[in-house]
Amino acid sequence: MGAVDLSREIREFLSSRRARITPEQAGLPAYGGNRRVKGLRREEVALLAGVSVDYYVRMERGNLSGASEHVLDALASALKLDEAERDHLFALARESGSRGTRRKPKVPVTIRPALQQVLDAIGDAPAWIRNGRSDVLAMNQLARALYAPVLADPRRPVNTTRFVYLNPEAAEEFFVDYDQIARDAAALLRLEVGRNPHDPELITLIGELSTHSELFRQRWASQDVRFHRYGQKRLRHPAVGQLDLDFESLELPAEPGLQLNIYTAPANTPAADGLRLLASWAASQDDLRTEQANAGS
Repeated sequence: MGAVDLSREIREFLSSRRARITPEQAGLPAYGGNRRVKGLRREEVALLAGVSVDYYVRMERGNLSGASEHVLDALASALKLDEAERDHLFALARESGSRGTRRKPKVPVTIRPALQQVLDAIGDAPAWIRNGRSDVLAMNQLARALYAPVLADPRRPVNTTRFVYLNPEAAEEFFVDYDQIARDAAALLRLEVGRNPHDPELITLIGELSTHSELFRQRWASQDVRFHRYGQKRLRHPAVGQLDLDFESLELPAEPGLQLNIYTAPANTPAADGLRLLASWAASQDDLRTEQANAGS
């Protein structure tokens, strides 16, 4: 995959969102007879968005350059986009206008030592920092213990989306809700494409996943985008069993493009007991590695 075709991204995103909405859902009259298109017609979207048919056709053909915020808002409302989809539409419009002429600050591939200190200070919860490609850039001890199956991949930085799609047996064992995790992983990557379509490492990752995973190709074709801000993850750890954890994903304002992820469990629950057991297991693993290193020196 040599580059992201931005026009194609816009075209397929808008047409896929249009195809999922019926006239009834859009509040339009449902005329009898067979419709030749799935979902709304282009002229119906144009009517709902308050733009000419020619203008909407130009946008759906992949040209959002010059579209005002008002027009994009109207289009998002017409297509009933959720928050993540609206964000994606606006990102695609910005990139359509720039056509790669703006140079964005490069997302860091390493983190400041002070951020690692923050992670290490979070002693009772797994915490780590990732970028928009889902590269794991830094972790605390408990996160390394929790994500031991993911870290078994020798490639660095470890990428959780690569683990999900290219090591499916291990990923299905680790993630209890594997199908949802796979959908979310592809949707997050698609969101990043809208924000950074010229990122060569992102393009390489998508190409690798598309080449080696039929499931990824299917998920990628859906054009879905999704935020990953909070929720629950059910993990099956090889040493401590199932952990039903809450997660929060927090943006780092001083490091655009990076997010801090923290897993926690309510007090007096099996998951809280599991995290304590995981901490003991992690400490024992560190002691074992220290003994092995001393024995070999």
